Amino acid sequence: MKIEEVRSKKDSELEFDLANLNKELHDLRFKSATGNVQSPSRIRTVRRSVARIKTILAERAQGVRGQEPQQ
Repeated sequence: MKIEEVRSKKDSELEFDLANLNKELHDLRFKSATGNVQSPSRIRTVRRSVARIKTILAERAQGVRGQEPQQ
């Protein structure tokens, strides 16, 4: 997920995506522990997407970079 795509979404959409990505990350970590993961690089991309979403939500909450909370 690109940063422009994250910034264009509303807060509720970001929270929904964040919940889905956290679930996917949990599943990927579980599969990795059992040795059944298809693409190990997916863990890295999901982790970074989670970080991007959390960063944008925090910026909007604090009013940084002109970001306003979007309902």
